[in-house]
Amino acid sequence: MSCTAFSAVLPQGKVVYAGTFDPFTRGHEDLVCRSARLFDRVIVAVAASEHKAPFFSLDERVTMGKMLFAELANVEVVGFTSLLMDFAKEQGAHVLLRGLRAASDFEYEFQLAGMNRQLWPEIETVFLTPADQYMFVSASMVREIARFGGDVSRFVDPRVAEQLRQRAAQRK
Repeated sequence: MSCTAFSAVLPQGKVVYAGTFDPFTRGHEDLVCRSARLFDRVIVAVAASEHKAPFFSLDERVTMGKMLFAELANVEVVGFTSLLMDFAKEQGAHVLLRGLRAASDFEYEFQLAGMNRQLWPEIETVFLTPADQYMFVSASMVREIARFGGDVSRFVDPRVAEQLRQRAAQRK
């Protein structure tokens, strides 16, 4: 995926886009590229999420993100193991970016935004929807397809697809 320049929107401030990103999908890439046009600084915050038993380690996911977004000068990929509100404060960010794929995502995201505001009233949450062709793509579905040797090339960067193929082969 290539991020195209878009000069009609003036960047504003710093945003944190947090998730497990296990793995980064084309939908994640789309949101990062678009938010990089809207904000001066985008911090892609990769959560450790040990309770989810991720396919890739935190370091592997951070490295994957750095590889994918290397061309974007205003995007930084950082791993974190703390409460998201503490991380956002440390980063000096007052805005969180969340992606909404479908109406079913909204209830959870609405609750999360409200809880985050309770923890830190100065935080704002903005929502973006991915491009139409990525609305149905989820990292968990991509992992499941990869586990069974399916073709994930439409859903992830080719370098990520290769890493998924190798990890799936190791787990057999």
